[in-house]
Amino acid sequence: MAYIDDPDTQRANLAFIKASMKEPLLSRDHEFELARRWREEGETGALHVLVRAYTRLVVATASRFRNYGLPMGDLVQEGNVGLMQAAARFEPDREVRFSTYAAWWIRSAMQDYILRNWSIVRTGTTAAQKSLFFNLRRLRAKIDDVSGRPLSAESKARIAEELRVDITDVEAMEMRLGAVDQSLNAPVGEGAEDDWQDFLADTRPSPEEVVIGLRDNQTRSRWLHDALSELSPRERTIIHRRRLRDEGATLEELGRVLGVSKERVRQLEHRAMLKLRDALRRHIDRPADLFLENA
Repeated sequence: MAYIDDPDTQRANLAFIKASMKEPLLSRDHEFELARRWREEGETGALHVLVRAYTRLVVATASRFRNYGLPMGDLVQEGNVGLMQAAARFEPDREVRFSTYAAWWIRSAMQDYILRNWSIVRTGTTAAQKSLFFNLRRLRAKIDDVSGRPLSAESKARIAEELRVDITDVEAMEMRLGAVDQSLNAPVGEGAEDDWQDFLADTRPSPEEVVIGLRDNQTRSRWLHDALSELSPRERTIIHRRRLRDEGATLEELGRVLGVSKERVRQLEHRAMLKLRDALRRHIDRPADLFLENA
């Protein structure tokens, strides 16, 4: 997957990079003072100075990920989001340089963006999968396996051991990185008239199945209505409130409403369920009885 920025975008990116490199570096004390003023006093001016000083870090990090085929401007934009998150969460009292803290947030934001846009298929979600995605090429070069051929069993084992993942994870990631997204509108072969999408199975129900489902739902609703009509008022109240609502009432709640004990409510519910079962069974058995009578 490769993206090419238009000339206007390229000029805008270049101008941003030049402006970022002109920002003065901050001393440790000045950096902490700006962070403190933003965190404790909400001074936006201090935040702007702090963020602008480290946009160069965003640019430097984006340049390390430019080989993934995504626009440099988009990487920088995602890195700026990570930089803002770092500024919002930074705690000066921990005595860690803001650049060290922000570098993690910037890198994480860019990596998440790359993973989301590398393929239409989600590539990795766990920390181990992300590490594998961004380190597989480096480790292949480290073990002198840069031929482009599939990894040998020994190479897979070495990579899995170094990254502390299963060999199956290495195999899955290697296959994913070696695959190319293909349009479903593409022909299945040279000169073929059929597209790949023509062979996708339609899992939606057919019109006949939809009609049958609607009629079955109507029939079941009618049967349930008839069965409920055979219950006493108290039994219907219990069934409606206990069984036919998203959040059923408790036995204690119904006991207070009906003026009986929880155990009595449970007995009435049990008796009502037996009545409903017998009534529904009569409906189910009725078609067979009618068929036998007319045979």
